[in-house]
Amino acid sequence: MGQIVVSSLVSLDGYTEGPGGDVMVLPMDTAFGKQNAERMAAASSLLFGATTFRGMVSYWPHQFHNPDASGDDQFIAQRYAEGIPITVVSDTLTPEETEPYRDQTSIVPRSGLAQRVADLRQQEGEALVFGSRTLWTELMAQGLVDVLHLMVGPKIVAGDHRILEGVPETSAHLLDARRLPDSEIVLLTYEFGSRD
Repeated sequence: MGQIVVSSLVSLDGYTEGPGGDVMVLPMDTAFGKQNAERMAAASSLLFGATTFRGMVSYWPHQFHNPDASGDDQFIAQRYAEGIPITVVSDTLTPEETEPYRDQTSIVPRSGLAQRVADLRQQEGEALVFGSRTLWTELMAQGLVDVLHLMVGPKIVAGDHRILEGVPETSAHLLDARRLPDSEIVLLTYEFGSRD
């Protein structure tokens, strides 16, 4: 059985982005990049909202042959180039906007989210959600997240939207808590209850 796995960087005051949606104010460091590469290595597919996907498409294709990119970034770019399956949940994204990942990308309307998650859970491996705060908050609210990797960074950003807004009271089991090597980021890993 597959799992829906969320990996997200969050500020000390509970935001995944700064004012105006600026993600670049978050405390990203090399350990953050390494953790993302580790999650990407474990993933069998990716699950995005349209805004995050558009950002990924504008960034990752240029990192594959970028001599200045870190080894972790080049590895992530390689996973994309190798054709890792991608699902984008959107009512507005067009197939033309998925280039150069068009052949590996499926666009699912928001009304089809629960069915798509059910399908992903029937497959082996992890369906990984990067970024996509609106999407993974919706998944959390519906009880559709199996594992949450939350990287808490040492910065107050005073953003516009806190994580988990609108998520009802939910119990979680702490699987791991540790400081990332050579970093001030703390990684908290939670597992959520049994499936219906």
